[in-house]
Amino acid sequence: MDGLPGFGQAIMRSMSEYEIRTLDPAEHRAAADLFRGTLHLKDLTDEEAERGRGSYQPGRSIGAFDGELVGTLRSLDAELTVPGGRRVPLAGVTSVGVRSDRTRRGLMTELMRAQFADFAERGVVAATLYASEGLIYSRFGYGISTLSKSYSINTRRAQLHDGVPASGEITRLPLETALEQLPKLYEAMPHTRAGMMTRTSYWWAGFGQMCRQSDDPMITVVHRGEDGPDGFAVYSVRRRWPDPAVLSIEALEYTNPGAFAGLWRYLLGVDLVDEIRTLFRPVDEPAELLLTDPRQCTVTRYEEECWTRLVDVEAALAARTYTGPPLVLEVVDAFLPANSGRYRIGEDGVARTDEPAALRLDVVALAMLYFGARQASALATAGRVEVLEPGAAEAADLLFSTRVAAWCGTFF
Repeated sequence: MDGLPGFGQAIMRSMSEYEIRTLDPAEHRAAADLFRGTLHLKDLTDEEAERGRGSYQPGRSIGAFDGELVGTLRSLDAELTVPGGRRVPLAGVTSVGVRSDRTRRGLMTELMRAQFADFAERGVVAATLYASEGLIYSRFGYGISTLSKSYSINTRRAQLHDGVPASGEITRLPLETALEQLPKLYEAMPHTRAGMMTRTSYWWAGFGQMCRQSDDPMITVVHRGEDGPDGFAVYSVRRRWPDPAVLSIEALEYTNPGAFAGLWRYLLGVDLVDEIRTLFRPVDEPAELLLTDPRQCTVTRYEEECWTRLVDVEAALAARTYTGPPLVLEVVDAFLPANSGRYRIGEDGVARTDEPAALRLDVVALAMLYFGARQASALATAGRVEVLEPGAAEAADLLFSTRVAAWCGTFF
C-alpha cells in the first residue's frame, strides 16, 4: 500500500485560486496546527511537534494552498477486519480541516476527491474516520458503521460475583516499556470482531504521544494466561480533592473470557478510586454481568463509533460473508459514481448484475448495513432504503446479520 512515485503530481489540481497536493514532511507541523485551529486548540509546542513527527505516514497528507496552507487531511494505512474474518486494505482518515476563513467554498470537497483518487490508485477498499461533526461526512459517502457505549462503574459498591474466573497474572509495565511491547501484543491478538483494524508504527507513535502528554500518569497492565499474554489495559487516575477519584480506561484489549475477567478484577481492585469510566466500548461488552449488582455499571452514552466509506463497493461486498438466500441490491453513489449499480449478493459470492433489484440504497446506507450495525428493515422504516420487492428488507436483515457486534476500538 505504498504511495506511487510522483503521487503528489498525480493529484495536483487547480480549483480557482487553490492548489491541492501532497504535503512534504516539512509541512506536517503547519498542517497539524491548522487542524488544531479548527478544533479551537492551541498550536503545538516545539516539543510536542517533535514527538508527533513519527505519527505522520509519508505521502498520506494532502493540503490545499492559495499561497499558504488553508486546508488539510491525512490518512494512515491499515487493514480492516470484515464480517467473516477477512481483512481488506483500509485508510484511517484523520486531521480533516479547512481554515475558518476558507470554509463553505467547496474546498473540503476537492480535498476529499483528491484523497479518494489516491485511495483508488492504491487499491484501498474502505476508509474509516471518527467524526467531530455528524453533518459533514455523509456528503462524501461515509455512513455510521459501528456503534459504541460508554459506561461507568461505582467501585465503592461494585463486587464481582462468585463465578468470575480468577486465573492468570497481572503485570504492571513502565510507560516506555509498555510502548515498546504493546504493538507486538496487539498484533498477536486475533482480530475476530468486524470493524477492528491493524495498527502501524505511525498509529502507535501517536498513541505514545498522547500517553506522554497526559496530565495524569498513564499506567499499563498486561494479563498473562496459561498460553502467555492475552490482554492489556491502559488507564490513568485523576484525584482532585474534593472531587471523586476517577480511573479512566484508555485501552482495554483481551482475547478470551479469562483475560476479560482478570483485567476487570484488577481494575476494580485499584485502591483510592471511586469510579471507573470508559468510552467507546463494544455495545455487547458484558462488564455489568461480572457484578453481583449489575446496576452499579451505568451506561452513560450510546452513540456511533466509526464512520466508514466503501471506496470500492464491489471489493468490499465480496470480502465479507453472508447468511441466507441471495439478494440483488441497487447501490447509488453520487460522489464515486463508478460504484453505482446492481449487485447480486449471497453465500456463494458477489457480482454485478442486470437482474432487477430487490432493494435500492445509497452508499451511506450501505455503510450502515455493511457491518450489521443497522438492519435493512430499520433503514427502510427510516426512509434510507427503498424496498422494491415485498420481504426484501427482512431478507437483507438475515443476509447481513453478524453474531458479534462490530467495533473498531482504535481511535485516530
